[in-house]
Formats: sequence, C-alpha cells, structure tokens
Amino acid sequence: MSDYVLSCCSTADLPIEVLQSRDIKYICFHYQLNDTWYPDDMGQTIPYDKFYKAMADGAMTKTSQVNTEEYVEYFEGFLKEGKDVIHAALSSGISGTVNSANIAREMLAEKYPDRKIYVVDTFAASGGFGLLVDRMADLRDEGMSIDDLYQWTIDHRLQLHHWFFSTTLTYFIRGGRISRTAGTVGNLLNICPLMNVDYQGKLIVRSKIRGKKKVIHAAYEKMVQHAQGGKEYSGKCFITNAACYEDARELADLIEAGFPKLNGKVQISSIGNLIGAHTGPGTVALFFWGDERKD
Repeated sequence: MSDYVLSCCSTADLPIEVLQSRDIKYICFHYQLNDTWYPDDMGQTIPYDKFYKAMADGAMTKTSQVNTEEYVEYFEGFLKEGKDVIHAALSSGISGTVNSANIAREMLAEKYPDRKIYVVDTFAASGGFGLLVDRMADLRDEGMSIDDLYQWTIDHRLQLHHWFFSTTLTYFIRGGRISRTAGTVGNLLNICPLMNVDYQGKLIVRSKIRGKKKVIHAAYEKMVQHAQGGKEYSGKCFITNAACYEDARELADLIEAGFPKLNGKVQISSIGNLIGAHTGPGTVALFFWGDERKD
C-alpha cells in the first residue's frame, strides 16, 4: 500500500467503479442544467442518458471549475491523515483549475511543511486524462514513489493522444464556438469536425470531414499513424462518447480488428456531464499512447 494519495479531477471521465476499485480519489467540477447546479460526479446525481436527453431537448448548460477554497478543503483532509498527495488536474489549455490547485498547494505548504502536494498539469481531458491517471495508478501499485511518479507523469503526459469528432455542430453553435451561419451550412453538408488536444493541452480542429463513416475511419487512421508501435501497439485504448454508443462501438470494432496486440478490449465509457456540457450529444473521443504531441 502506498503512503500517498493519487487524486484527479472528475473530468478524467473514469467510471465511478474504476475510481473506487483502484483507490483513485477525485474532486468534482460543477455544471448547471437549466437553473440548477450539480456536482460532476460521474453520473451519480444525474445519469448520463438523462443529462444528454435534457440537452437534446434544449436544456441550457453552464460549467464551473474547482476553486481554490475547495482544493484547500479537499487536500487538507488527506494531509490531516498524514498522507502526501499527487493530484492530476484537467489541462490548463482548457481550464484554469490547475492554477487554483497550485494556489491551494502553496497555502497548505505553510501549514503542513512536512507533507508533499504535487499538482500535475496533465495537458489532457476526458478519457485521455483518464488513461493517464490509469497508468499512474499502475505505477503507484507497482511501488513507485510519489516523487518518481510526479516526474514520470511530467515526462510522459504528451505521449497521450486525444482524437475527437462530433456528428453534429448544433452544440458548437449554441456554445458560440462557431457562427450560426457556418454551423447551419456545416450541418446541411453533414460536416463532422475531427479535433485533437495539442501539445499545449488545447482543443484544436484539425480537419472537417463530410460524413460519419469517413470521420470514424479518419480517427482510426490517426491511431495507425501515431500509436506507439503502429499496428503493433500493445497498450490500452479508451473511447468515450456522448449518447452515441453505436458510433463509439463502430470505431472500437475497427481498432480491435486492426490492432491485434491491444491490451484487452477497447474500453468504452461515457463523456462526463461537465465535458459533455460543452460537446453536447453526438461526440466520440479516442485515446491511446503514441508519439509525443508536438506543434
């Protein structure tokens, strides 16, 4: 048993059963659905299917990151137990929560000078964040010290690949990320943007592909191109989806057929409600270990 706590943000989008069984602690972001705020608690308060159904029916959403005061209270609970903490935070290219965590760390360092708190900017989100934390848990369980685990994570975080696609532009329009005119034309032409998370942890549109079948194959080809070892890849592969399991399953089938040495089956789970509040239903995201992300 390790003498430190491994922690992450809820936006790692790992199933609650995995977090509990692997002893990974977590702190919840918050989202608003219409007029009510909820914790981003892996679908426990509002199940994923009900959340995405509400969005499809026109419900409005907002999100809120974890603030400094919440981090202070959260971290201090572990420090009082005599535990050190390594916390993996959502990418700074997407959220400012890593800054809040670092401020909390500095505040608590004065009160607990004999304890360690490491905060890692993962440059990752959703299942990519989850795949990184999953590997961190493996290394912790193998006996790696907190200092070595922190350095390993810093050294390897950019080897985690994220490729997203959306089969509808409706929620990009609603969130103001594209103009209504461009989005309407894109929907009429059945445009599906293929995106990734870059070396700064920012979500970037890489190409605009016409048709769901083509964008699914394009995501698969990105794994062929970038996975460690190419088609000899022997690591894990995660896919998350927002109320479009069939599309995720189609991509997973391609990967399981094309990568015979994969570590187990592709693990398919839901995009959490916090990330989903921005992507909306119809998004699929692919995650694997690959070459280092560069500009």
